[in-house]
Amino acid sequence: MSPTLLRLMWRHIQRRPTQTLLFLIGVMIGVAMMVSIDIANNSARTAFELSTESIVGKATHEISGSSTGFDQSVYTQIRTDIGWRQAAPIVTDFVLAEELDEQPLRLFGIDPFAEAPFRNYVTASGDIDTGASTENADLIALARFLVEPNTVLMGQELAQRYDLSPGDTLTLQYGDERHTVTVIGLLSTEDELTARALQSLLIADISTAQELLEMEGSLTRIDLILDTDNDADRSAQQQIEAILPPGVTLNTAAARRNSVGEMTEAFELNLTALSLLALVVGMFLVYNTVTFSVVQRRPILGIMRSLGVTRRQVFAMIWAEAALLSAIGAALGLGLGIILARFTVDAVTQTVNESFFTVSVRQISVTPWILAKGMVVGVGSALLAAFLPAYEATYTPPTSANRRSDIEQRMLKLVPYVTAFGVAAALLGSLLLTSQNLVINLSGVFSVVIGMALITILATIIMTQIIRPVTSRVGGVVGRMAPRSILRNLSRTSIAITALMLAVSVIVGVTAMVGSFRITVENWLADTLRADIFISQPNNTGSLVSVPVSPDVISEVEAVDGIERVTYVRSVTVQSPEYDQPVLINAVMSDISEGRRTVIAGSDDYETMIQRVLNGEAVLMTEVFANNRDLEWEDGLTLTLLTNEGPRDFPVLGVYQDFSSTQGSIMMGLATYRRYWDDEMISNLAVYVEEGADIDAVVAGVQEQLVGRGLLVRSNRELRRSALEVFDRTFAITSALNLLATIVAFIGILSALMALQIERRREIGVMRANGLTRRQLWKLTLWETGIMGTIAGIVAMPVGLVLSIILIYIINLRSFGWSLTLSLRVEFFLQAFAVAIIAALLAGIYPAWQAGRIQPVEAIRAE
Repeated sequence: MSPTLLRLMWRHIQRRPTQTLLFLIGVMIGVAMMVSIDIANNSARTAFELSTESIVGKATHEISGSSTGFDQSVYTQIRTDIGWRQAAPIVTDFVLAEELDEQPLRLFGIDPFAEAPFRNYVTASGDIDTGASTENADLIALARFLVEPNTVLMGQELAQRYDLSPGDTLTLQYGDERHTVTVIGLLSTEDELTARALQSLLIADISTAQELLEMEGSLTRIDLILDTDNDADRSAQQQIEAILPPGVTLNTAAARRNSVGEMTEAFELNLTALSLLALVVGMFLVYNTVTFSVVQRRPILGIMRSLGVTRRQVFAMIWAEAALLSAIGAALGLGLGIILARFTVDAVTQTVNESFFTVSVRQISVTPWILAKGMVVGVGSALLAAFLPAYEATYTPPTSANRRSDIEQRMLKLVPYVTAFGVAAALLGSLLLTSQNLVINLSGVFSVVIGMALITILATIIMTQIIRPVTSRVGGVVGRMAPRSILRNLSRTSIAITALMLAVSVIVGVTAMVGSFRITVENWLADTLRADIFISQPNNTGSLVSVPVSPDVISEVEAVDGIERVTYVRSVTVQSPEYDQPVLINAVMSDISEGRRTVIAGSDDYETMIQRVLNGEAVLMTEVFANNRDLEWEDGLTLTLLTNEGPRDFPVLGVYQDFSSTQGSIMMGLATYRRYWDDEMISNLAVYVEEGADIDAVVAGVQEQLVGRGLLVRSNRELRRSALEVFDRTFAITSALNLLATIVAFIGILSALMALQIERRREIGVMRANGLTRRQLWKLTLWETGIMGTIAGIVAMPVGLVLSIILIYIINLRSFGWSLTLSLRVEFFLQAFAVAIIAALLAGIYPAWQAGRIQPVEAIRAE
């Protein structure tokens, strides 16, 4: 491109700061949303991987059992009987550190003498800061670590954040017990990744960890280094597998990491798809802005074409301008995305902690790939949006380049083709939704949405014709002019309406999905939680199962006045040879739902099936458990679990609806569980009060009876409220994304109206000269925006409904395994419709004010 055209391009950018700003905002917000979500997902994933790598180290395999652990004699046999030295015993779980803002930290119990091949935290290669300047301070600290009870090591960065020094004490809460430990040293390392991993760890001697975690004589796992390509290692592996007691398995370390990481894949993918919405809406804004820019320059472009500038040069100039601005906008979007990520990280981390597994994110993780992806997608989408306007500028020959009506005539001719393409896109999307692949499903959603957006142009023409008689009667002359103005400038107004429609339809779809989800959960809570009071350990660490409760609590609770009866459940994870992930068992003493659970599939009615479960004949599985493992219930289905007596096949009577676990669970009779796993502990208690008793008074009595145990005692009402608060926090980020998408659409309408105002400068001048007052001009502008908002809102209703159906019955089911009941409330649609009207009217205020400032004489003279 010639220097002359470059200077012309640059002058246009300088002389149109408002247009430039709108272009930049369209790209910036879309990129910022995508980047912030990517950073949040990556930060949570990186923190989890660092935490996992830090505790797995160089282990290739691990021996594990149920969540209650297994006998430590297994380790002794491996070291002495088999003679395999590359084995390290581990006792670990999450604790709360009161002095560290009660954040969950992993207490990691190790045997320092076995650690060298696996991790270097407490070996000669790791530095221990003891706060003393004496010689051999490291060795002294290590000796204290081994012989002194209740001593721990922690990362130097974590200690500095909370102003802790060697010799300080920490209060650790595990279940209802509190323990005071002494920090005898701080671990430092030059490896940045290891240092970050240490920020969520407390390291203790294995005997100390066993005492603090109430696992005396038991281990959580044993780490091994085995080279399966080596004959000696394969022989050792076979010998180790031969001595393992029932219920204990040997697996690769990678299998466990992969299975846990897969838990959040669907969650991250759904967030990413939602963040791309703003980018799509932003593309409409870019299209509007570039079209506006081209229309403004049509007289100049006509002169340039007459002077010999080729179509290719015109296209190159406009596309180069779009490339430059999109690059700047994308760069600004990267910066804004990093800023927003500080907020989205908290939201994503909280959801992951409450729904999947415990992860502690200390800092955001920004990778070159995320930034490059944001830049490429931002610039690419902007250039794609700018292609048609740039091509339009080259398509018109010089003799008609300065007739603005040409583009509108061509737009009307294109409407049938655009509509046909939209129908085809919607049909293609419907076809993609039949796939079992979630990525293809989400692509189908986008295809349907884009198809609906393209059909909106025809809907705008039809609805404007329908609305015109109404606005004429209500608004008089101004009301008659407004619809005509929208149709005369369809190339701009239809795009603005489409952008707003997209944002509002997503609000309708997501609100209906979330609302239906919430109503379904509310009904499930009402059906399932039939007891009056619930008692459990506080589970602030996000663990899949909570710390066990001593059976002694049962008699203490039964002694409180007003108690009719007490039932309880034991929740544990056990191994299954059929799956990499552990299986969560809820072993129940009785049915707390009193026969009100919803059966998805089964051999009989629920009351009959639950009675057979309690009698020890079979088990039930949740819908999520079945869907996540691609199980379809049929008569004769069995589930193999590793019990203390070896593998055992349990008949599965049916599948029921449950929202208590994102990974699903198995319901088993408590007597059956105790028979096969020899575990007398309990996890939660459900208390029924006597008829006529004051529940609040009974709750107070139970709390007084259990004072000092640290147990949570909550009424039915309080537990339901707490569960719904977790639900609302989970979907808080979707509301923020909806808001940002609406802001982009709002700017799109503002851009279109500003374009109309400039293009109609002479028209406005003539109308003002013929007696149109400023007040009437204000009314005209607001009528136009009101009609645009009304059309966007009306079209968004059916589109949003279709989107909600897709989200509920396809995306949600395939992402998380839950089947929901579509619950449509009038307020879902009224709120979204109000957003469309208000956003459009607000967007019209500034253009109306600007139009009112136009002096008739200047407008006509300028023309």
